[in-house]
Amino acid sequence: MKANELNTKDFDELIAEGTQPVLVDFWAPWCGPCQALGPVIDEISSEQAGNAVVAKVNVDEAKELAVRYQIRSIPTLLVFKNGELVERLQGVQSKERITAALHAA
Repeated sequence: MKANELNTKDFDELIAEGTQPVLVDFWAPWCGPCQALGPVIDEISSEQAGNAVVAKVNVDEAKELAVRYQIRSIPTLLVFKNGELVERLQGVQSKERITAALHAA
């Protein structure tokens, strides 16, 4: 199960209405480390289905979101719970570290 691609409108709705933890991967197609992390994000999306929401935001297509969340390097992973940002992970992370951040939310 691939992570959902979000635009600004979808993002705001998902974060505001979410009762489950939400993991958002800020990435770009030209970013090598983002490409390396992509399959891990998709695995987590499949494994966490029903327990958490996993989504992706292309920073080239959603510049407003990148500015709003002060994304200065990619990949950056944000974890939200009840509409609030609870964790920020920058750079390539292990599957275990990402999953632990989701479980902590």
